[in-house]
Amino acid sequence: MSTIETSSGTPVEAPEPGTVDFRLEVVVLPVSDVDRAKRFYASLGWREDADFPIREDFRVVQMTPPGSPASIIFGTGVTPAAPGSAGPLVLAVYDVEAARADLVARGAEVSEVFHGPSGYDLNGTEPRLSGPDPVDRSYKSWLSFSDPDGNAWLLQEIKTRLPGR
Repeated sequence: MSTIETSSGTPVEAPEPGTVDFRLEVVVLPVSDVDRAKRFYASLGWREDADFPIREDFRVVQMTPPGSPASIIFGTGVTPAAPGSAGPLVLAVYDVEAARADLVARGAEVSEVFHGPSGYDLNGTEPRLSGPDPVDRSYKSWLSFSDPDGNAWLLQEIKTRLPGR
């Protein structure tokens, strides 16, 4: 892989010829009340990157979870989706119990920590089991919460990534 120089002087890895890197940058959330959503995500400690009131019918707010390279966008006129219809969206955390304690301290209503085959297996027959994974395996411990509109979030504990990740 070669590098190219940016205007800031920071080298950026260029993709191999014939390949293109696709990096998830933004997820659009449908909300009914932009200011309420902004207060909610700010209360979780998410950074406000932008609030652009372009027109009365078009406003874009961008916020980023701590440590995340990807952001969320919500606003007025940014999506035709029904408020609360997004998700489950997944945030990876190193320690799901510490993340739960942080969210609770910030006033969020979150589930208890649970484990099982998958946090987003809505059609599976195996139940979610209370508490963290008893063997402390990555990808197996979860918690959930929703924003005021009902957009669903899952936190997944990942201490050791799968090969190639």
